[in-house]
Amino acid sequence: MSTQPAKDFDDPYLWLEDVTGERSLDWVRAHNEPTVEEFAGDDFEAMRATAREVLDTDARIPYVRRRGEYLYNFWRDAANPRGLWRRTTLDSYRTDSPEWDVVIDLDELARADDENWVWGGANVIEPHHTRALISLSRGGSDAVVVREFDMTTREFVGPEGFNLPEAKTRIGWEDDDTVLVGTDFGADSLTESGYPRMVKRWRRGQDLAQAETVFTGSATDVVVAAGRDRTPGFERTLVSRAIDFFNDEVYELRDGELIRIDAPTDASVSVHRQWILIDLRSDWDTGTASYRAGSLLAADYDEFLAGTAQCSVVFEPDDHTALHHYAWTRDRLILVTLHDVASRVEVVTPSNADWQRRPIAEVPANTNTVIAAVDDSDATDGEIFLDSSGFDRPSRLLHGVVDGNLTEIKSAPAFFDADGLQVSQHFATSKDGTAIPYFVVRPANATGPTLLGGYGGFEVARTPGYDGVLGRLWLERGGTYVLANIRGGGEYGPGWHTQAMRAGRHLVAEDFAAVATDLVDRGITRVEQLGAVGGSNGGLLMGIMLTAYPHLFGALVCQVPLLDMRRYHLLLAGASWVAEYGDPDDPAEWEFISKYSPYQNISADADYPPVLITTSTRDDRVHPGHARKMTAALQDAGHRVWYYENIEGGHGGAADNAQAAFKSALSFSFLWRMLGGAEH
Repeated sequence: MSTQPAKDFDDPYLWLEDVTGERSLDWVRAHNEPTVEEFAGDDFEAMRATAREVLDTDARIPYVRRRGEYLYNFWRDAANPRGLWRRTTLDSYRTDSPEWDVVIDLDELARADDENWVWGGANVIEPHHTRALISLSRGGSDAVVVREFDMTTREFVGPEGFNLPEAKTRIGWEDDDTVLVGTDFGADSLTESGYPRMVKRWRRGQDLAQAETVFTGSATDVVVAAGRDRTPGFERTLVSRAIDFFNDEVYELRDGELIRIDAPTDASVSVHRQWILIDLRSDWDTGTASYRAGSLLAADYDEFLAGTAQCSVVFEPDDHTALHHYAWTRDRLILVTLHDVASRVEVVTPSNADWQRRPIAEVPANTNTVIAAVDDSDATDGEIFLDSSGFDRPSRLLHGVVDGNLTEIKSAPAFFDADGLQVSQHFATSKDGTAIPYFVVRPANATGPTLLGGYGGFEVARTPGYDGVLGRLWLERGGTYVLANIRGGGEYGPGWHTQAMRAGRHLVAEDFAAVATDLVDRGITRVEQLGAVGGSNGGLLMGIMLTAYPHLFGALVCQVPLLDMRRYHLLLAGASWVAEYGDPDDPAEWEFISKYSPYQNISADADYPPVLITTSTRDDRVHPGHARKMTAALQDAGHRVWYYENIEGGHGGAADNAQAAFKSALSFSFLWRMLGGAEH
């Protein structure tokens, strides 16, 4: 196969990369219409209404985070489709019907501004919570408008406020009248990936053009960012430059001087009070000690900067157990680990010698448990919220303090009947002999269609959590769901991911194909009843299954996908993913990329299963051109392909619950029809 650079190839469908061009959007509408007409019948409407009911129900758990004396929550429901940013007290939150104080009504704001606002988050100044930097996107894109908000008057701050036009902005408080900001400052201010290349110190009342430059990275960096830790007694400013998606240089800015935090660039570094934590992605030999990839190390921060620190091993992985995530209270570290993809939670007490770990007894076994929120301030005695769920168990929210007992403070309703539902874990053997775990969720004696989900990238671990929409629209109808924990993810730590990067990318597809084959070999399903679904990086996986493993599936759903791996690095944020996939302009790397890139491997002679490809016009992370061009090429090659593009929505493909419900109903309706599901 040719190793000619990507930009030199002719692409007959290149015009579809014009995101909002009239010709492109006419093409989109012409392809949306037959898809909706085909799959949006009476059954679809019932499914959409059901999904909307799950997404909008008031019985969901309102997840919160503490800011001082209040617990804050962002909430969407049928009456408030864009959402409410609101707050309450802990005492009120404990009741069945908390009294919520609405801080911002996004629906009302959208009406007043005549804008399709989607909530992008609030950065509230610590520790006194008097001002907030509110991020709002148009239609759900990554690019946001930033507006300063006065928490006392409940009004947006006028011309003297920190207000920024739409951009992929990074912003945070340095003090009440100063922010550290990276945004689109004009020429040469963005990286090739489209993110901020420089950070400036912007003072209140100052023209943005006069803001002082703090740090400038390279155009080939992914992003540059800075933040001020305002913890009393531990104030410090950290600056980071992401060299690529997995490597960062981190500095402390002290008295105008940048001091390098000399940890491995591929490690994740975090600082809390007097401690520095280093989460290793590769083995590290310091000259005096050796540490294993996947370990979490701790040291005194000042000693580490001085080069005199002795690192303590807080966690070290084994063949079955990996670190998932962690968070600090004021004085304790909460660790969540995965043991064969099931969660374990521990409390760790810091020490200058050995860090002591103990399990949290109240966390149920064999669940997906995540840290929903913690309070790392002086306001509480180490408050934590943990959320536990399983495929067949709705969420339980546990609350307490680290040195006390946790109690269930909220529980989610059961959105579907799980009686008789069976959950089992199996292991498939991949092409190279590696055991690949997967979960099977099915009604007893199920004979209906089977849906296989997977992602396999960027060290993202897929865990066995509760999904009310999946339960209502698939499991209750007699369908089987399978979650594949393939390489490329983080289920077994960083090594599970790094071996599947770049030239190892073929392992992701081989693992997924092995699980599909194992499902048939075990008699769980038949090829004609086996479908698969994936989005974003998982959408790339679906494209590979379509073009390289079509004989394994009866239907595929490919959502907000990467598909043209010859040009992905030239589109939107694509340049930031070269560390994951490789550089198509390097002949040696295009050699292995070209073997799997779905868009370049379409065959008119092959027998492909039917495929539904969906994307969003407003996705400014993965370019909608991938989905459009793949659809056009498949159609012209005579294959069965359906297409739907949400004119709004961001990378999630939906801007609100109504759009999310439509997208879910469309996918499940397509799969149920194509896989021969019997109607209830």
